[in-house]
Amino acid sequence: MYEVELKVRAVHDPVREQLAAMDADHVGRVTQVDTYYDAPDRDFAATDEAFRVRHEVDDDDGAGDGGRALLTYKGPLVDDRSKTREEAETRVADEEAIRDILGGLGYDPAATVRKERDRYEVADCRVTLDRVVDLGEFVEVEHHEAVAEDDIDAARETVTDLLVDLGLDPGEAIQTSYLGLLLAQQQ
Repeated sequence: MYEVELKVRAVHDPVREQLAAMDADHVGRVTQVDTYYDAPDRDFAATDEAFRVRHEVDDDDGAGDGGRALLTYKGPLVDDRSKTREEAETRVADEEAIRDILGGLGYDPAATVRKERDRYEVADCRVTLDRVVDLGEFVEVEHHEAVAEDDIDAARETVTDLLVDLGLDPGEAIQTSYLGLLLAQQQ
C-alpha cells in the first residue's frame, strides 16, 4: 500500500483558520520522536528508503501511559510531484526490545527527528500541522487511507485540491523528508 501526501512549509495560524472555516475535525495532538536507522547491508539515503522507530505520546492523554512505539519502513518515492511511497508500519509492544533487536542485527541509530503534530480530518484527508525542532512549521496533507498503486493518481488529486483549498501552493511541495531536511541543514 502507498502513502500519498504533500508537504509545504507554512505558518500554522492561517491554515488553522481555514480548517475551522471548513469545519474540519480536530483529532488530536501528538509529540513524536523518530529514530532513524542505518542498515548494515545498504545505504538508505542512496536507495531513498527510511527505517525508523517512532515513540509517540498523545498530548491530551491524561492517562500518562507513556505512549506507544511504531516500527516503520518507507520505500523510495514513486513520483516527482508528491511524497508518495510504499509504507509498512506496525505497533511494537516493547520499544526497548525492538531497539535491542535492531542493534543486534547491525542497524545503528543515525538521526532523531522531534516534532509536535496537530491533526485534523477533512473529507478523505488528514491535515497535519507540524512543528519540527530545528526546522520550523510545516503542513502535510495526506490521503486518509493507504491506497493501492492503481489509486495513486486519484488520491494525489484529492490531496492537491485540499492543499489549494487551504490556501497553500502545491508548487511549493517539499519531497524531502524531515530527516533529509535536518541532515542537509547540518552539512
